[in-house]
This record gives sequence, C-alpha cells and structure tokens, in this order.
Amino acid sequence: MTLQLTVPNMACSACSDTITKAVKAIDPAATVQADPKTKQVDVETQATETEIKQVITNAGYTVA
Repeated sequence: MTLQLTVPNMACSACSDTITKAVKAIDPAATVQADPKTKQVDVETQATETEIKQVITNAGYTVA
C-alpha cells in the first residue's frame, strides 16, 4: 500500500530520518521518502494507514 501523508511540523532532514526510523520499526521492509521542504511523506508499506500515522505521531509529529 502506498500512503501520501502531510507532516506540517517536519522541519529538517533529521526530522525525516526520525520519521523513517519510526516507520521502519514496525515495517522493516517499508520504503519511506520524507521531504521536509514539501512536508510530504510517501510510504510504501504492508502496515495499515492507522499504524503508520500512529508511529509518526508517537515520534512527535503531526499528520495532517
């Protein structure tokens, strides 16, 4: 499943790394592309959208 999420408070590459690590913690095979400039996070995963949003929120970010 491919998800396109907007994370308004992702400010830098360290933020995108944190989000990537959070997603890979629940789905090691996931592909994550997080762009702080556009605030977009594209995730290719087997996890549900709810699970992905939850781990991003747990990492300290807001999912719009």
